Amino acid sequence: MMGQIYADALAGETAEIEYVDGARVALETARWFEPIDGDEELLSRCSSPTLDIGSGPGRLTAALTRRGIHALGIDITPRAVYLTRRAGGFALLRDVFDDVPGSGRWATALLADGNIGIGGNPETLLRRVRQLVRPGGTVVAELAPPGTRSRVDRVRLRRGGAAVGEWFGWATVSANDIRRVAQAGGFPEADCWAAHGRWLACLR
Repeated sequence: MMGQIYADALAGETAEIEYVDGARVALETARWFEPIDGDEELLSRCSSPTLDIGSGPGRLTAALTRRGIHALGIDITPRAVYLTRRAGGFALLRDVFDDVPGSGRWATALLADGNIGIGGNPETLLRRVRQLVRPGGTVVAELAPPGTRSRVDRVRLRRGGAAVGEWFGWATVSANDIRRVAQAGGFPEADCWAAHGRWLACLR
């Protein structure tokens, strides 16, 4: 059900993220379709080939492709893969923890739009990404602003009053904590900066 609600949200349906305490926030999928201020800061640090993890509707995968950078988006929802391909990018239906083409050969792994939170354990996710990028490869990630508490939430997607997905973990990583998290994930260096109100990091 989680995948279907996410797919429906990408198709324009209204959906929410629900927390275990009952709080709800809108799942703003519409903003992922068009360029967002600060995207250039991410794109300019991607080298060929780049793996866009959790690519969604593919705005970044397609933008990299237009620049002549070999890029592959992966997402767990067929609708997202379809949208990425329609936008002009290459994409596969794949979980980052499953077999990923080019393992050990990617120059850059992209974790935009908070996707460092995938799986609810950023250290485990980064250790997996460490396996995917080549020696000397980098991770370009988007973070929560300094002062935000790094945490793991249990959340689910909800559409209307009846359709709900399964609970899953999602992590928030503050810019304050990225060096510690990066080192635990196998990346000893982490540069962090702000651009257009977004906090970004490059892990090596």
